[in-house]
Amino acid sequence: MSCSVARRLEWGTVSSSTAASWIEPIPEAAPTSLCAREPHVPADRLVAEMVPPPRFDSVRFETYIPDPNQPSQTEAVQVLAGFAAGLGGAHALGSGKRGFFGFGRAKAPKTPAGPRGVYLDGGYGVGKTHLLASLWHATPAEPALKAFGTFVELTNLVGALGFQKTVQTLSGHRLLCIDEFELDDPGDTVLVSTLLGKLVDAGVALAATSNTLPGKLGEGRFAAADFLREIQGLSAHFRPLRIDGEDYRHRGLPEAPAPFTDEQVTKAAYATDGASLDDFPHLLDHLARVHPSRYGALTDDLKAVCLTDVQPVPDQSTALRLVVLADRLYDREVPVLASGMPFDQLFSEEMLNGGYRKKYFRAISRLTALARDAKGLVEA
Repeated sequence: MSCSVARRLEWGTVSSSTAASWIEPIPEAAPTSLCAREPHVPADRLVAEMVPPPRFDSVRFETYIPDPNQPSQTEAVQVLAGFAAGLGGAHALGSGKRGFFGFGRAKAPKTPAGPRGVYLDGGYGVGKTHLLASLWHATPAEPALKAFGTFVELTNLVGALGFQKTVQTLSGHRLLCIDEFELDDPGDTVLVSTLLGKLVDAGVALAATSNTLPGKLGEGRFAAADFLREIQGLSAHFRPLRIDGEDYRHRGLPEAPAPFTDEQVTKAAYATDGASLDDFPHLLDHLARVHPSRYGALTDDLKAVCLTDVQPVPDQSTALRLVVLADRLYDREVPVLASGMPFDQLFSEEMLNGGYRKKYFRAISRLTALARDAKGLVEA
């Protein structure tokens, strides 16, 4: 019997007749388990879901709050608002009207001179995704003519549809936004760079974000230099836009709560409608059996994720899967209540100093924010 099942049975014996008067009875319905879910995601859903995630559905340039000590943040809003306004009019391959930045289109499409995209360069937590989603919302085009997704989601789309079908699907778009562009997998970088080249030729405008390494924030356009080098022939199509600042998820906020006990987490899971309850090591094992493109569907309809016995992840492959899950939970604003080790101890020093450290720092930041959101589940 798994730890989570054992605890469900243990807590399920508590009733109003046996519990102390100050303890609320626990509902009979057991919380769901992520380990029991093996979602199937059809390719058309992957395409339909290429919109800003729920956390960023209502964001706009007007709701971005620049740090007054970081003028680059105010400048970024102004530049991106102008970029969005320049995307008006018919699609470059559509009715023959003037296209991106006012350049006309002949029957045989030609790539106009000048940048056809923007690259947001900055550390984690400075609001790049907020700005990228605001750009998507501000672009004057029907939602079906705009696409928004992470680098991982874009590679998953290519895997599901095939390269040529993906090019055909996205070529009619006005704008493609790519969040968390990853440079650590040469094969995927070449794949996506080739795809973007085809889309640029088709008249699609591009916008992308990535992360400057935490220790490199004072060294100028470090991430931008990496990005422009790795995408090679596409570099001329991007205008790098630097955004300085500290992680807003922790700016002026209290520290994340310390991990709770197994009993507190289990009781909260039973008392919260729509919560899941899993033993952390078992969940990590389950993630290895589910393709990362399905992690979003794995969290469908969840109101909270409750985890017991959180431990440091044992290896790099497991850690990278956990990063993807953390991203999907953060996008969907699902609180995470946990017992065991604090989230800032999930990854080893070797991992935090290795080639994937940007992802691990992002995951720690996001899980910490979700842990703060979940604190009320125990207090309630």
